[in-house]
Formats: sequence, C-alpha cells, structure tokens
Amino acid sequence: MGISEGEVVAVIMVGGPTKGTRFRSLSFNIPKPLLPLAGQPMVHHPISACKRIPNLAQIFLIGFYEEREFTLYVSSISNELKIPVRYLKEDKPHGSAGALYYFLYFFMLIFALSRIFLLNCDVCCSFPLTDMLEAHKRYGGMGTLLVSAETANQFGKLVADRSRKSYCTTLRNPRLLLDQDILSPFAGKQQLYTYETMDFWEQIKTPGMSLKCSGLYLAQLRLPHPIGPNVCISANGRIGAGARLISCIVLDDVEAHGDYNVKLGITILGEAVIVEDEVVVINSIVLPNKTLNLSVQDEIIL
Repeated sequence: MGISEGEVVAVIMVGGPTKGTRFRSLSFNIPKPLLPLAGQPMVHHPISACKRIPNLAQIFLIGFYEEREFTLYVSSISNELKIPVRYLKEDKPHGSAGALYYFLYFFMLIFALSRIFLLNCDVCCSFPLTDMLEAHKRYGGMGTLLVSAETANQFGKLVADRSRKSYCTTLRNPRLLLDQDILSPFAGKQQLYTYETMDFWEQIKTPGMSLKCSGLYLAQLRLPHPIGPNVCISANGRIGAGARLISCIVLDDVEAHGDYNVKLGITILGEAVIVEDEVVVINSIVLPNKTLNLSVQDEIIL
C-alpha cells in the first residue's frame, strides 16, 4: 500500500442500500452517495475536502453496496485528484467502529504509522480538516472530534471542558458503538478532544434535506448564473429556455419544457421525469419516469 510514517489516510463511511431507502426511490440506478449535490456526487464533497489535507496518502470508502456500483466513480475520482481512492465492501453493516475492526488486518499497518480521518458520507459541512489536523497535533491526544455547537447534542449528550477542549459523552442510543466503546473511554482518560466548527453542519438523511445541503454547497461557490438560486441539474437534463427553476435537484434525463411558463421551486425531480408546458411544481418530490401535465404543490408523486 506504500503508507509511510507521518502520512494521513482518510476513511469515508458510505453506508449501504438498507440505510438509503429514503433516497432509493429517487434513483433506481444510483446509490445514495453518488446522488448529486451542487453538481457533484454526495461523496465527492468530503473526498475533495480530504484532498486538501497535507501529506494525504490514500482515501478509502467503506460500505456494503456492491463494488460494481462504485467502480467507475472510484477510478474517475482517483485520476481527477491524483490520489488513490479505494472502495472496501463490508459483508454486512458493521457501523463505523465495526467496519474498521472488520478490516483490522488491512488497516493494522496504517493504524501504526498514520493519522486517520474518519468521515461520514452523509454529513454536509465546510470540512475544516486542515485546521482540525493542526489542532489535533497541538492537543496531543489520541483523537479529535469535529463538532458543531448547534447540532452537537442531537444524537447524544456531549460535554466539553472549554478550557482544555476535553470531551466526554453519554449516549442515548447504546448501539452507537464507536461512541460507547471507543470515544467515551478516550474521553475519560482525557485523550479525546473537540474541534468546534462555527460554520454550517447538517446531516443528509432525507431528500428534502438534500435540497438544503445542495444550497449550502452552492453558496460556497458563489458563481453567478441565470438559473437559481440553489439549483443542481444532472447529466442529460434538458431545461427549456422559458423554464424558471429555484431550489431544485434535477436528476438524469429529466425534461422541463420551457416554451410556456414552466416553474419549479423547492422540488426534487427523479430520473427521466418530464414536465410539460404551463406546469408549476412547488415543494414536491417526483419519483422517476413520471410525466407531469398538471401543476402540483406539496405532494410526493409516486
């Protein structure tokens, strides 16, 4: 593998189909981590953030999707970033700590030589990983946890000593073994620290939340464009000249006829959806292969 002492390795958890069923209906052919956010696959955002880490040696994606679903993307992103990216398939869901243990022999040399970043694919944030790494070096502990002041207590109880940045946790959910079996003992020994981000932080758990997160990523780009704001159009999307789009995610092969007053707002269109002329779609989710010839609002079109 060619990992040298002092280098950094990133591990990104991408989950699997049983945890992505809320997104599966939008695309029968694309796993959740490859669904588009701000014009890039969801997993692309943490991967590109990792690329900015000094001395990054390799990126691993761990999940229980079939390997063939990631083959083309892994090859493409490795060539684009000039960093080795590899997908490792679990035999079943193991959780964050369980997945690392499942590949224990594979990672044993890496654990001994390298610093490891562990990320979740469905977290949306600005990924201040370089600053976090510098803070981790200063703290001198076993681990540093990136936290957001606004969301730190949504999935467990977090208490931090702000004078020392030490961290301890009491869990509401005993199945979160990474927290319970690894992080809490480190915190008790004052070996676990926090790095707090004041920037945005969201979890992408529903199609509706993907709209918000796509907008957060697009805001970072600050690129002027006549379509928008907050619009992501996938490959082969055909948008008519008269269409008006605001806060939308448009998946592959969608047609929005725009000759006569087509308007889309706060909406996700699944694959191969067709929106006819004079149709207004607001605050709705449309599943694949549907044709809309009537206006809809606040609906899920099955």
